[in-house]
Amino acid sequence: MEDSTCFRLPRLLLPRPEIDLTKWAVIACDQHTSEPEYWRRVEGEVGAAPSTLHLIFPEVHLGSTDAPARIGRIQDTMRRYLAEGHFREHAGAVYVERTIGQRVRHGLLLELDLEHYDFRRDSTSLIRPTEGTMVERLAPRIEVRRGAELELPHILVLIDDPAGTVIEPIGAERRQLAKLYETELMLGGGHVAGYALDAARGERAARALRALMDPQAFASHYAVPHGTPVMLFASGDGNHSLATAKAYWDSIKASVGRDHPSRFALVEVENIHDPALDFAPIHRLLFGVSADVRLALAGEFGPRLTCVDVPSAAAMRARVLAAQGGRHAAGLIGPGARFSVIEIADPPSTLAVGTLQPFLDRFVERGGATHIDYVHGDDALERLATAGGNVGVHLAAVGKHDLLRMVVREGPTPRKTFSMGEAHEKRYYIEARRIR
Repeated sequence: MEDSTCFRLPRLLLPRPEIDLTKWAVIACDQHTSEPEYWRRVEGEVGAAPSTLHLIFPEVHLGSTDAPARIGRIQDTMRRYLAEGHFREHAGAVYVERTIGQRVRHGLLLELDLEHYDFRRDSTSLIRPTEGTMVERLAPRIEVRRGAELELPHILVLIDDPAGTVIEPIGAERRQLAKLYETELMLGGGHVAGYALDAARGERAARALRALMDPQAFASHYAVPHGTPVMLFASGDGNHSLATAKAYWDSIKASVGRDHPSRFALVEVENIHDPALDFAPIHRLLFGVSADVRLALAGEFGPRLTCVDVPSAAAMRARVLAAQGGRHAAGLIGPGARFSVIEIADPPSTLAVGTLQPFLDRFVERGGATHIDYVHGDDALERLATAGGNVGVHLAAVGKHDLLRMVVREGPTPRKTFSMGEAHEKRYYIEARRIR
């Protein structure tokens, strides 16, 4: 493999045909972290059946006292599933179609070379993060990965391919591909199907990806100086999971050699120009609020802040969406059923989340709230924020066509800035890959 190649066609483990995929496939482990009832429903759906639920660590449990025992059970189950023959091997890229309502999202499973990935803020690597990485969140994830036989991918990686040269030709020929799996997804996840690429189509996709690395075309597309380092892949969903894989690889590579399978991470690549790819905001939820958030905001931003109460959540969302000019807008929900819209003039950041996140961090550090969580979905935020002692911060979505330009020209966005779809649209685990 040439050093300039930052990806390769994967070698996968797929569930055997007799396994019930409706129980096997569960949603990404970093979803519904404030909704333990969701994961209880998943447990009820799965029961004792073979399932990726038994191979992942739902992050709703990260702070639990039984975390070490849970990790041990996950790693034991990986070994048992391998020994019992629950998997079949597959070599080559996989084309994925995910149906959510009337939309069909298209993806391509590849392995990315972690030697070409750097999640630091000043990264100039071929593979980069789209948002800031909270390094303190990596340690528990690394413990899950350490000693694990398998990795299961929920990482969605973006390419900027406006001409549709990589994935779209595969989709146009989908009827000629061999189907590997197909299933409905539990709890409102829609439908997914995976198809095998033959060697010729796999190589065609690889050539198209390499063409996107042309330095002159890159500089022209992003209006940056010639010689600006090329970015081919940008992690969209699962930023911290990809950073975990990188941190673990860096910790072991001196002892295992550069050909070890942990050098690579299995991801699904999607074109940011896919019409079915929606971007949604990730809202903030403050727990255990003991100080007046609105008063603290006034103290932080002074006369640049305006705060107006509105009669409903719908009115709040509409006013945030309609905000224009050089002002940042966000909604506040709570305490109780109180809804407000704040606007900040002359904001210090390009994005509203960049303006508000440092304030929220300081608010928690000063004891105004016990902790903060990151919530997908307007309804989920409103339900959780109106509970006693909580306050929600409703944010508008980032324009998806501006995202990669911002990353190339300004670096990663603030942590948890956007979501590729709502929570139920996240990737469900089906495929696995050996990392030992």
